[in-house]
Amino acid sequence: MLKMMAVGPYQANCYILGCKKTMEGVVIDPGDEAFRIVREISHAGLNIKYILITHGHPDHTGAAKELKGIIKAPVWIHRLDSRGLDFQPDGTLFDGQEIEVGTYTIRVIHTPGHSPGGVCLYAPGAVFTGDTLFAGSVGRTDFQGGDHQKLVKGVMEKIFPLGDELRIYPGHGPSSTIGQERMNNPFFS
Repeated sequence: MLKMMAVGPYQANCYILGCKKTMEGVVIDPGDEAFRIVREISHAGLNIKYILITHGHPDHTGAAKELKGIIKAPVWIHRLDSRGLDFQPDGTLFDGQEIEVGTYTIRVIHTPGHSPGGVCLYAPGAVFTGDTLFAGSVGRTDFQGGDHQKLVKGVMEKIFPLGDELRIYPGHGPSSTIGQERMNNPFFS
């Protein structure tokens, strides 16, 4: 089960991903509106195992501390972006890491470029790309620690090979597929 909600003034996409069999789940990028996120979690009847953060920018981390306080789930982020939190994370995300949630596995793919510790989260049938890859665009690289060449290279070498049918769920805006982006995204043509 998957619930996407755009939160806060920057309308960052927060995702609640759950296993129907075990009712375990994760929250990805709780950027704002902690109570709205909690409402969705309880509406879905999920037990949240982890709060996973794709990168350390405030529009993706803003509600992490409050959410953690309410649902008592550990917050994990890549060590290079952990200073984007105003508290110590409970765990560190790293390239190739596999996180078990119910009956499925989420694989961490380190894709620096938008930020040094940016990651994408690969789950069955989906990849959550944070601000690395959008429908028709890529994340900004003019922030401190940004690197446009690294970002483009990371997407081409680590995300595109996951397969054209795979759905991408970005940090802002609508979802897409890898095939759609490989063929139509101006940053890769």
